Amino acid sequence: MNRNDKIFVAGRHGMVGGAIARRLEAQGFSRLIGPSSSELDLQDQQAVAAFFEAERPDYVFLAAARVGGIYANNTYPADFIYNNLQIQMNVIHASWMFRVRKLLFLGSSCIYPKLAPQPIREEYLLTGLLEPTNEPYAVAKIAGIKMCEAYNRQHGTNFISVMPTNLYGPNDSYDPMNSHVLPALIRRFHEAKVSAAPEVVIWGTGQPRREFMYVDDLADACVFLMQTYDGPDIVNIGTGQEVAIGELAGIVKEVVGYEGELRFDPSKPDGTPRKLLDCTRLHAMGWRHKTELREGIRLAYADFVTCGGRHRSGDHALPRL
Repeated sequence: MNRNDKIFVAGRHGMVGGAIARRLEAQGFSRLIGPSSSELDLQDQQAVAAFFEAERPDYVFLAAARVGGIYANNTYPADFIYNNLQIQMNVIHASWMFRVRKLLFLGSSCIYPKLAPQPIREEYLLTGLLEPTNEPYAVAKIAGIKMCEAYNRQHGTNFISVMPTNLYGPNDSYDPMNSHVLPALIRRFHEAKVSAAPEVVIWGTGQPRREFMYVDDLADACVFLMQTYDGPDIVNIGTGQEVAIGELAGIVKEVVGYEGELRFDPSKPDGTPRKLLDCTRLHAMGWRHKTELREGIRLAYADFVTCGGRHRSGDHALPRL
């Protein structure tokens, strides 16, 4: 990429797309396009084709998606598979039709088998059964990866796929039911602090282990890979560090300043027992994350307080508080 290239950030008004746009602007890229969902419905094939024909972007970051946590995945499985397939098919196909030089597709670490060996290497894709609670979303993302591979093989395109770990940060969604675990915890502890609630109840046993990455670090990795990587293989993007949900809750509690009790509800699902990405491939290219977990949570909580916990679903994302 050079500074004069036109870059389409699909999902620019969401958490990930917004972080990618901020990173590009900080590096001097000024020709960014990223219409909101009210301006361009990425699920409308004709509208997407017309947009590409008119704008002719040189590069595409496909960060638009319908996303959510365990509750949302269980409640809206049809939406998760249908909407994500529509978005991916339309943007990837239009990128080929209108000769985009390079596309970066953002997948998810949930594409890997539920019981994959840890840490999870890229070659473990499609070697086992998926986690049932997010299977429709994972299947859609796997289809996006395979679509990129197929277009590269048949049409000679340069479409790369990256698999980020669990993300959090500015412009996240804080619904305690529909959001991902970390923003949901931030909101629950903040509200408990304000109301002086005696306890906060957390879904599951607190034993599953997860990896978390500050979204601005992901954006930096995506821009780095768009500029430096043209290989055929998918690339994991993570920190290489994991934390038990119970320990994570304790960190959030401390950062927020809540002084009540924690209680876990084992009747609710835990999801995948452990999910840590092997980032050897990315590290070998010379990239590593910069924001450690406690500092990232502090920044995320400051963002939450600043926005007052307002509803921020992001464009092309499942509506969540």
